[in-house]
Amino acid sequence: MDTLNYHHLRYFREVANEGHLGHAAARLNVSQSALSIQIRQLEDRLGHDLFDRVGRKLVLTEAGRIALDHSERIFGAGSELLAALRQSSTARPPLRVGALSTLSRNFQMQFLRPILASEGTPITLKSGNTHVLLKELESLGLDVVLTTELPPSGTKSHFAAQRIDEQMVGVHGPPARLNHPTLKTLLRSEPLILPTDSAVRTRFENLVTKMEITPHIIADVDDMAMVRLLAREGVGVAIAPAVVFADEIASGLLATAPFTLDISEPFYAVTLPRSFPHPALARLLRRET
Repeated sequence: MDTLNYHHLRYFREVANEGHLGHAAARLNVSQSALSIQIRQLEDRLGHDLFDRVGRKLVLTEAGRIALDHSERIFGAGSELLAALRQSSTARPPLRVGALSTLSRNFQMQFLRPILASEGTPITLKSGNTHVLLKELESLGLDVVLTTELPPSGTKSHFAAQRIDEQMVGVHGPPARLNHPTLKTLLRSEPLILPTDSAVRTRFENLVTKMEITPHIIADVDDMAMVRLLAREGVGVAIAPAVVFADEIASGLLATAPFTLDISEPFYAVTLPRSFPHPALARLLRRET
């Protein structure tokens, strides 16, 4: 395995910045001969001369400039590491967000908008099912998981699930498709686009069972973005929270049927207690529920 002696690299960096072996030795509190040996060992390890002697000064070679550039980044990263663990860093590490694959993209944008608008915090987004996302949260691969489901009880980890929103589920589609006198007529007559989200799906199936109707399900979709696109295309009417179709409803392309399903969908932000939480997370979770 290739290895690098970082003491040698530190000595090299000091000599490169001073441009003089004696001055660098004085700053490092080592003898000039010892420092010269350290530099020679680094040059032997890298296979290149790092300095040219010009008069009494040491001038970087091309290889030396490359080595200095890398060493500055290496020691800068080390400083950032110490600052991050002391919680004094001004750098902005990426906020790693996991989201249930069926979760509305519009809702995700609403959640993230406070830091997108003002902080410029880099964001890493990952979608998947709740089980996979919670596993990654446990392994410190994610900072927060957005989901419509509470973490299962009996898990070893002490997940904290904060309800950050709750929205009523309705029937949405092109206005012409919603022109029915009753909810029963609408659900019986129009092709339906249904998300596979378990909570909404179960409650909707209970509703149509009570109504004694067998709906025509034209699309069974595990991605809210696809639910939105199918509704935009007029394929059928969609059963989902209005936030999924916010832009289309605002423009008049889609509308919401004037009937209540008495189904609501909660949205949770799931985290784990950590000694070093992401600095942007507190702002996102500091909202009324």
